[in-house]
Amino acid sequence: MKTDIQIAQENEMLPIEQIAEKIGLSKENLKQYGKYKAKVDWETIQALENNPDGKLILVTAINPTPAGEGKSTMTVGLGDALSKIGQKTMIALREPSMGPTMGMKGGAAGGGYAQVQPMDEINLHFTGDMHAITATNNALAAFIDNHIHQGNALQIDQRRITWKRVLDINDRALRNVVVGLGGVSNGVPREDGFDITVASEIMAILCLATSLKDLKERLGNIMIGYNVNRQPITVRDLKMEGALTLLLKDALEPNLVQTLEHTPAFVHGGPFANIAHGCNSVIATKTALKVADYVVTEAGFGADLGAEKFLDIKVPVLGKSPDAVVIVATVRSLKMHGGVNVTELTKEENVEAVRSGFTNLEKHIENMQRYGVPVVVGINQFIYDSEAELNTIKDLCLNKGVPCVVASVWENGAAGGVDLAQAVLTATQNTAPFIPLYEADSSMEQKINRIVEEIYGGAAVQYTPKALTQMKLFKKHGWSTLPICMAKTQYSLSDQPKALGRPAGFTITIREFIPKIGAGFIVALTGDILTMPGLPKEPAALNMDVLEDGTITGLF
Repeated sequence: MKTDIQIAQENEMLPIEQIAEKIGLSKENLKQYGKYKAKVDWETIQALENNPDGKLILVTAINPTPAGEGKSTMTVGLGDALSKIGQKTMIALREPSMGPTMGMKGGAAGGGYAQVQPMDEINLHFTGDMHAITATNNALAAFIDNHIHQGNALQIDQRRITWKRVLDINDRALRNVVVGLGGVSNGVPREDGFDITVASEIMAILCLATSLKDLKERLGNIMIGYNVNRQPITVRDLKMEGALTLLLKDALEPNLVQTLEHTPAFVHGGPFANIAHGCNSVIATKTALKVADYVVTEAGFGADLGAEKFLDIKVPVLGKSPDAVVIVATVRSLKMHGGVNVTELTKEENVEAVRSGFTNLEKHIENMQRYGVPVVVGINQFIYDSEAELNTIKDLCLNKGVPCVVASVWENGAAGGVDLAQAVLTATQNTAPFIPLYEADSSMEQKINRIVEEIYGGAAVQYTPKALTQMKLFKKHGWSTLPICMAKTQYSLSDQPKALGRPAGFTITIREFIPKIGAGFIVALTGDILTMPGLPKEPAALNMDVLEDGTITGLF
């Protein structure tokens, strides 16, 4: 069986200007990065603003398991299938982070015969957006420390600086550090720490900004810490918003690439959904809607995280809600949610485990229906799935009034997703008003309760003393009605990773809040969630190499 990277290397790509022609753009609208990738320039994006919007399809999933669900693969395969049946389609994905690429799972550009290309470049340095975000974040950190060293005119309290440095790799050793050591000439000593780049507020801002002007405004609003009188200090106070905008100017433009079957795709922005808001950039999605009749996008991890944040954080900025939602599941992941050990998932048919694990999928279906959006379940098929197991899922979905379609896009590309594409087309015709989860002006506590009780199915919320103090402070500063971005384990509806299926009666613990005022939301840290992951015992990078002729191996 060929690996993803082997399939990608054997595929013949079209020059990127030919891909642009499929969505009505010319070479003059592009900033090319070699033959096969380009950015769409800002002037072109502005010229498209008055075009009507196409239909928006959001792909999400059940709570992920080590068995895998293949959400990105299904997103690409669905986009290819829509193109195959004659629809003018674009795909809008997030950029992979080097953290998980080198750490847990290798490449993150789809899989099998449903991939975006050039797969190796997208997974590595791509067009440099991740580096620009990292550099911008760390430039701000450097200027904060320089301001303190040069006399601290703003009276920044070095004990209450909330801005961290970032790196786009999992590095647990950098979670807590001390900077400024080595004497007077090396700055003022203080505690600091690193997050992973995809958790940076700069990433969130890039993905939510709607223009250069909006980008600069949001950057200026970043709260970096407090002064000695406990008043917030912003980037605007430091007079740094112009320089930071300059560093992000090119990164704001969306990246155009193609799938194996030459469907146009934007791959732009990459916040994680367990510690950030989990969606690709508003600019990429909005631009895709202006040039295509159907746009297929995805939100990270399960629908309790990525989809909820897409619907409650991104949609108000985007100005358009999904016309349909596809929830991805696999037989083996449902079996694991039904109590089967990961080592036993493919050994024998187990209809009862599928039936038991369906409770997880059922909850995500109910959650998406709660927003008023049409739902389709897409089963990502594997060769060891039995007919009885597949039919059980179909019957259970039918009882919920939801179409369920088996797709084999990993193995068969677009041809394996045609039935799913037809079901999605039908679903997008069922127009209904979008129903937000909470009112924009409701309090932090009300928003959190609504997420925990209605989306997670929890019974209560518990706050640490630190979190309670922060809530009072945020209310004083006028931040208490901002949207909530829950940082929670992706593996469970609860904040306990091992509570699979559909747990009930649980309490979610909020241990701390992180105000991201520039992004326009408050992050709520739950359980043991970390904003700087660590590498596993055997990182995926150990299997990666490059041959003498430049051929890459082991990138999944």
